[in-house]
Amino acid sequence: MEQWCKEVEKRTNGTVKITQFTGGTLTPPAQTYISVTRGVADIGLSFFSYTMGRFPFMEALDLPLGYKSGYTATKLANEFYEKFKPKELDDVKVLFLMTSPPHMLFAKKQVKNLEDLKGLKIRSTGTSAKVVKALGGAPVAMPMSDAYDALSRGVAQGIIGPYEPMKGFRLAEVVDNSTEYGSAYINANYVLMNKDKWNSLPANTQKIIEQINREWVEKMGKLWDELDKEGKDVFIQKGGKVTVLTKEENARWAAILSPILDEYVKNMKAKGLHGDQALKFCQDYLIKNQK
Repeated sequence: MEQWCKEVEKRTNGTVKITQFTGGTLTPPAQTYISVTRGVADIGLSFFSYTMGRFPFMEALDLPLGYKSGYTATKLANEFYEKFKPKELDDVKVLFLMTSPPHMLFAKKQVKNLEDLKGLKIRSTGTSAKVVKALGGAPVAMPMSDAYDALSRGVAQGIIGPYEPMKGFRLAEVVDNSTEYGSAYINANYVLMNKDKWNSLPANTQKIIEQINREWVEKMGKLWDELDKEGKDVFIQKGGKVTVLTKEENARWAAILSPILDEYVKNMKAKGLHGDQALKFCQDYLIKNQK
């Protein structure tokens, strides 16, 4: 994002300058969206899942659909928004979306089936908490910044997330096993701008920023996968053991997680939204674009 800020300034010949505030120093992550609408921040980056229920239609992206890469997920997220333009985002200018890499299960002990997972205390929030609960684990909510301490002290016995935090948050030091399963999900992020601020920019400046945004969808999608690979490499170097579920076990997990998809469609219908179309769009995209 720092590079994005610099690129905007460079290509607009300095007419647009962006001051970056990292790590929630300008606005807490769960308040980023409202802070942008109120002009506390002109631009904001955060996760849709930090405010579950605020963006119901967009939650389709976070469902356990069997994602295989952050790049494909990021491309899907942006095409999804362009296709549906949900009203829940009408009061901001969406610059672009990106996603985490696929979330896997990490634990102190090996988890090779549902029986191994039963009752395990797993750090999880939002969609991941639904996944953990459905699979028989016990969700434990906490910020990622608290995960290392919780895992080291046994407050949590595992965590669900990408490989990236194995390096970025040094979690490879406190978990010994990973379980890769086929119904993986992601967390979608938004990068958006105050609508009045966006409308105050000249048309040619808006055009320049839109072009940069398209380029950054590619960059960010690829970057997250690179970081995820680095995290997995560190995990293995630290002695971490990778378990890939068998075809039969994957089918068991998929069957248990399927009601989460049905629940999404049902909830959207109650709100007068076409969740069935949203889900089908995502599933069709992944079938067509994932190897």
